[in-house]
Amino acid sequence: MDLELATGHYHAGRLSEKAHAGFQIYGRPEDYGSSVLHFAMFSNIWDWELVKLIEWHRERAGTIERAHDVLKNELATGVLPSKYLGANAAWLRLAVISYNVLTALKRVALPAGLLTVRPKRMRFLIFYTAGRLVHHARQMRLRLARETEGIVLWLEALRFLPLPI
Repeated sequence: MDLELATGHYHAGRLSEKAHAGFQIYGRPEDYGSSVLHFAMFSNIWDWELVKLIEWHRERAGTIERAHDVLKNELATGVLPSKYLGANAAWLRLAVISYNVLTALKRVALPAGLLTVRPKRMRFLIFYTAGRLVHHARQMRLRLARETEGIVLWLEALRFLPLPI
């Protein structure tokens, strides 16, 4: 453990170099003959009270692992498609954009019961719907193989989205 980081005696310019070099910010007190564990937290949110900032940090613990799990296992970033770095970077960016769009859709347009739905369930619940285009009497109609509840869910979601009419 780097004692400069643990005790707070650090220089701001060297902090990022040490973090990138792989120094540990957390350590076990018994490794250094102490009963005190030093905890360092860095933030650029200056206008919050210290207690509010610490509570916010603690409630966010573990949220990035869920995002990584969804990206890796459900949005196909676990195995990259190419041997070329640029193609893989584009694939990863597309997956992250998809994750953000799906998250925004859940928060803005879908009912509260679907807030924790994973992308695979959203695909089968909302996006994948069998239908048939029927031409009859100079009209074209789309017949959907979906229950009334599914169509009502679509209409409610469309009502919350800012779409031009």
